[in-house]
Amino acid sequence: ERILAFLNGVDDVYKTDLFTGVISKIEEKSGIKYGDEEKSTKSMRIIADHLRTGVMLIGDEAKLLPSNGGPGYVLRRLLRRAVRHGRALNLSLENMLEVASIYIDDVYADSYPLLTKNKTFILDELKKEIVRFEATLENGMKEFKKISEEKKAAGAKEIDGKSAFYLYDTFGFPVELTIEMAEEEGLSVDEAGFKEAMEEQKKRARENSNFSQKAVDADLFESLDPSVTSEFVGYDKLSLTENIVAMANSEAMVDSLNAGDEGTIITAKTPFYATMGGQKGDCGVIKTAGGTFVVDETVKVPGGRIGHIGHVESGVIKKGESAQLNVDTANRAKTCKNHTATHLLQAALRQVLGNHVEQQGSNQDADRTRFDFSHGQAMTKEEIAKVEAIVNEKIAEDIEVVTNVMSIDEAKKTGAMALFGEKYGDSVRVVSVGDFSKEFCGGTHVSHTGQIAAFKILSESGVAAGVRRIEAITATNVTAYYKKLEEELDNAAAIVKSSPAQLIEKLTSIMAEMKALNSEIESLKSKAAKEALGDVMDNVKEVKGVKFLAAKMSGVDMNKLRDLGDELKTKLGEGVVLLLSDSDGKVSMVAMATDGAVNAGAHAGNLIKGIAALVGGGGGGRPNMAQAGGKNPAGIDDAIAEAGKVLEGQIK
Repeated sequence: ERILAFLNGVDDVYKTDLFTGVISKIEEKSGIKYGDEEKSTKSMRIIADHLRTGVMLIGDEAKLLPSNGGPGYVLRRLLRRAVRHGRALNLSLENMLEVASIYIDDVYADSYPLLTKNKTFILDELKKEIVRFEATLENGMKEFKKISEEKKAAGAKEIDGKSAFYLYDTFGFPVELTIEMAEEEGLSVDEAGFKEAMEEQKKRARENSNFSQKAVDADLFESLDPSVTSEFVGYDKLSLTENIVAMANSEAMVDSLNAGDEGTIITAKTPFYATMGGQKGDCGVIKTAGGTFVVDETVKVPGGRIGHIGHVESGVIKKGESAQLNVDTANRAKTCKNHTATHLLQAALRQVLGNHVEQQGSNQDADRTRFDFSHGQAMTKEEIAKVEAIVNEKIAEDIEVVTNVMSIDEAKKTGAMALFGEKYGDSVRVVSVGDFSKEFCGGTHVSHTGQIAAFKILSESGVAAGVRRIEAITATNVTAYYKKLEEELDNAAAIVKSSPAQLIEKLTSIMAEMKALNSEIESLKSKAAKEALGDVMDNVKEVKGVKFLAAKMSGVDMNKLRDLGDELKTKLGEGVVLLLSDSDGKVSMVAMATDGAVNAGAHAGNLIKGIAALVGGGGGGRPNMAQAGGKNPAGIDDAIAEAGKVLEGQIK
């Protein structure tokens, strides 16, 4: 860009050939000249630069999308900053998309043909993000102004972290945007406080997650001697004899736990996997010569130690005793199947949806896997079916699952996927499923994909802007799922006196029969209502020279009541029609007035308003037509009687 500025003979990058078309479009749509005023010029530069970044990242082969984590969050920050500055220049959504289109159709059309190919996708995703932020921007700006004015009035120079987090959490303001706005007001932002508030929310989210993860008092284990450590050795063994090095109940470190006591046990080594990286910790049993401790869950406790949380089932468990640690092998096996299936799922999603798919969160236990990933819209039925089929194909291929420990640099060279933002040590475990999947992962897995047996997606849903969630099951849980489905199918078939094989045909026949019957019922209702019109006309009265027809009907819904009202109004010629009907315990009311009646003072809306309370309802409408509903059919007669008085008061 600097070379281009030199070649173009200008001292401003935004006056080069790269940006002139974009800046001209912003000038045209905003009515402001570039360079005339420092603040607007800055806004133009930000819009031009950040929309270009958005176009390039979304249009790239990887199709990065705005999200709340990872590279997608960087993109979201830039786009939302552009939107805020666009608002300052009174640029509409259409204006912003026009600016973005210049990069696709003109500036980079020859250099990056992929942008032209992906134009619709790029503009759709930009539109979604702009609309999403604009929905909260105005209220967020008002809230920011309120916060900043309160701080300045109090003589403060800083916006506290909690307020900055509130703007982020409630209105989608990236903290960088809040910092920029604060600087414009002569204020700073407590970034450390913001991070603290963010961590608090993450902590609450973890505590409220699907994993029960029993509470552990961190302070208890902080007091332990640093020499008391524990090591996980359960990748290749599920039982182990080891001494108990520390114990605690809910209140203090203790030397023993008695039958019925709940507590946490720490051993120097353990085959129990602790909840981490989305995988739920192991359960099982710890046995000593004097007692049995049931492990409900395994978690990390301060100092990197592994805590076995549970209760003493029998006897007494003492610190220092030799203990036999036995992982629940069936539970571990199911969890391993779900974890490896999650790796296959992510690879399949990237294959079907694109390389923009990145993990945003995951949970695996013995019952199911839950995987959150970046994607801008709901998956289609076809996409879900394709992903499921690919995973099952890889399971059927019985691919060996290989784990290697290597330096982080070596791991990156292999192309293994890492979780963005995650902190890794010097050496990492890389789990590979042939050439299909390769990820950084510290969890436990099957040795061959065939052990997973089967994979079934139960649901696909949205959990946040740009983030989708898939819940799935594997192995025997799939068998149980289809068995239950088969039972429900048998029950449904029995209800309609059919067989499962002929159920669709039977239901189609029943639906057609019901449709015909409903049509016949509606036809009979309409016929009966029309036959009643002749009798209804006998109810015509005059109120101060204006014809007034008020009638009570039964079983007529609002749509038919309006049709009948139109017919009666035509028959009446000039005047006011009021119809009330009791249908399924509810009241429907329609009032209509001809032009002549309205000129005489009649007002259908006020007529309805004057009687609605008598039938437990409310409403109103225009002078010539109004409708309302009610919940008290017993009041219909009183409402009709009152209607005459209301109309009398209206006529001039």
